[in-house]
Amino acid sequence: MIKNAKAKGTRNEARSKRILEAAGFRVTRAAGSLGLWDLIGLGPHGAVVCQVKTRDWPGTIELRELAEDCAWGYVARIIHRWRDRHTQPDVRIL
Repeated sequence: MIKNAKAKGTRNEARSKRILEAAGFRVTRAAGSLGLWDLIGLGPHGAVVCQVKTRDWPGTIELRELAEDCAWGYVARIIHRWRDRHTQPDVRIL
């Protein structure tokens, strides 16, 4: 079961990466670093960091950490939440 959940999370990160790339960002996956953000993207007009979730939004503590991190004005902080059988994520901008 854990292996399948990890594979689903990795697939959803790849889906989010493609969305950000289509928006003009060069994106790298940072999930292996065990940091707050799963994806980091650089574009011609700024940067974006993205936390990718499967099924649930982040909990209160994690959400506070995400909101307080990367307070620079040029870094957009977003959360993608993927739900089963949906083709686009729910997006929350912090």
